[in-house]
Amino acid sequence: MVKNRICELVGIRYPIIQAPMNWVSGATLTAAVSNAGGLGTLGPNAGADTITGDVQLTGERLREQIKKVRSLTRQPFAVNIPIGAGDGLHYSKKCVEVVIEEAVTIVITSVGGPNVYTKVLHDAGITVFHAISTAKHAKKAEETGVDAVICEGFEAGGHKGFTELTTLVLTPMVADAVKIPVIAGGGIGDARGVLAVLALGADAAYVGTRFLITQESESNQLVKEAIVRAEDVCTVSVPKEYMLARDLQNTFTKTYLEMRSAGKSNDELESYLEGHSQYRGHHLGDVENGEMACGQVAGLIRQIPTAAEVVEEIMNKISSVLKTVIQKLPN
Repeated sequence: MVKNRICELVGIRYPIIQAPMNWVSGATLTAAVSNAGGLGTLGPNAGADTITGDVQLTGERLREQIKKVRSLTRQPFAVNIPIGAGDGLHYSKKCVEVVIEEAVTIVITSVGGPNVYTKVLHDAGITVFHAISTAKHAKKAEETGVDAVICEGFEAGGHKGFTELTTLVLTPMVADAVKIPVIAGGGIGDARGVLAVLALGADAAYVGTRFLITQESESNQLVKEAIVRAEDVCTVSVPKEYMLARDLQNTFTKTYLEMRSAGKSNDELESYLEGHSQYRGHHLGDVENGEMACGQVAGLIRQIPTAAEVVEEIMNKISSVLKTVIQKLPN
């Protein structure tokens, strides 16, 4: 393969990065993606069975998952640390301590400013990718010293910024704004999507939902089957007080959006979200009343393959997709 800045930076074969997903991307999925030549990433609550408010336990759970990944692969992998604010900083600080103690080599920081942990991670010799939602934020992250930025378009699943910039528009904006490598996500589920973001100026593709629907994913089997059945306009944007989310449409999303329209208080909305969280959806498998984060690309997914099969199919088809594009161009 032609030299690629992300592949060279972190030592992976293919420019495919598995996005971290809450209650979904545990050690088995992370290792499977890395073994297939991409970069697997441990997500929040990886491998957990219960919700905890214990900061120490949160850190030890992460440590256990890091060790499990290392028992399954010798390839590079990343750990996601959602920075948070207020009390949330206690959790992220503990996770930073753990990744340094465990000599993790790559960290993806998100949901917070790049200035919070980049220096301490760099001082420990850790490569830092930081998630942003605008070109302005990308410039700030570059000035802070991050090694690469991750931009996700409005199509992406899970939590992201409040902007409504699509992958098609956001990626070239960010690529034009910074000199460091750019990783782009949102709406990528096959070789066509990967090739598209590379053409838009990204150095690698950030793939979440396609890996959510794999055999190694920790999302409940009922959730995987619900997403496979979904078609066309199957997701909805869900505004929250602190972030914008994208979820599979169900009774939870319908009720929550109706509550917002009716002017329910923030306390009422937060209470509803807490009772119908991704733990209830992705972990317990309540496909009607739990939150199931996933991107618009869900409408393209029809099978539940292994993570390796996803990577192999993408890479095997890129050349033919590119050839088709070239054939459509005038001489």
